[in-house]
Amino acid sequence: MNYVLRGIGVLATVGTLSLLAFSLPSGGEARGDGGGDDLMPRLTHKNWQQECASCHLAYSPALLPKSSWRRVMGGLEQHFGENASLDPATQADILRFLEANAADSGRSRIGDKVMQRMDTKAAPLRITETRWFVKKHDEVPRATWARTSVGSAANCAACHRQAEKGVFDEDTVRIPK
Repeated sequence: MNYVLRGIGVLATVGTLSLLAFSLPSGGEARGDGGGDDLMPRLTHKNWQQECASCHLAYSPALLPKSSWRRVMGGLEQHFGENASLDPATQADILRFLEANAADSGRSRIGDKVMQRMDTKAAPLRITETRWFVKKHDEVPRATWARTSVGSAANCAACHRQAEKGVFDEDTVRIPK
């Protein structure tokens, strides 16, 4: 009888410890809903969200290196055909945030992956021109990007339905017709 009670106690203890071990955060930055490699770091920054997301998805700083973000923020008067000028204080604040969380800041796994494929001399202006992006989307035909329902490769949310939450895994992709 004592053996049965001890066995139950051991199983209950092992089960509880296992649940705790697998439910605790693994360290590193907070991530979109699960910590996988296709999830962007969850970041909040008032000016970045307010200014950048007013026209498009507030792209994760981890998708470009610091040098790229400097180029993007330095050319806001001609931001991909639009005048996205900001007052100097807001522009400087957003740039500090982007640099602190850029791909080469060492603060995220996704940034590390982007930098592994980055030409270190390049400072691309477009996320869609990075080797990492091209590799991740190599199976998407050019005609898909041209669809009215997609618009361009820069419109992440057209196919990645949880892009606003930082979730980009293939299981959540739905390519519109």
